[in-house]
Amino acid sequence: MKCDSRLSGVLHVLLHMAEMDRPVTSETMAAIMGSNPATMRRTMAGLRKAGFVRSEKGHGGGWSIERPLSDVTLRDIYTWLDSPELFAMGNRTDAPGCLVEEAVNEALGSAYDEARSVLLDRFDSVTLAQLSYDFHRRMSARAHGSDQEITNEL
Repeated sequence: MKCDSRLSGVLHVLLHMAEMDRPVTSETMAAIMGSNPATMRRTMAGLRKAGFVRSEKGHGGGWSIERPLSDVTLRDIYTWLDSPELFAMGNRTDAPGCLVEEAVNEALGSAYDEARSVLLDRFDSVTLAQLSYDFHRRMSARAHGSDQEITNEL
């Protein structure tokens, strides 16, 4: 099963954009992301429609962040992506009426639901501002030649 990396990719794009001191073109973002401009334009148009970015036309135009990073959570972007499936595992449903299958599916289903709830709560609690802070902390540590382990303080 192929891994769905759209959430990671969109967060990556938004954080790169947040680092720009001017609007960024689809071509520039595509080069940064190893994508193509048409794909980037479609993604950005959807993000604009959702109110996460804005676009400016003409010379010096491009895409920029519309909302403060502290107002955007991982859950916001996850929801914008139509809430993709979080887990590759699922219940077997090949034997309707099988009591063993029912017992297994009930146990697994409640575990999946609990894990999903915990993960979505975490998505609600992490903002783009926190990711940006962590990025800057990592950059600072690297710039100072720090050999210390960089810990996750989100």
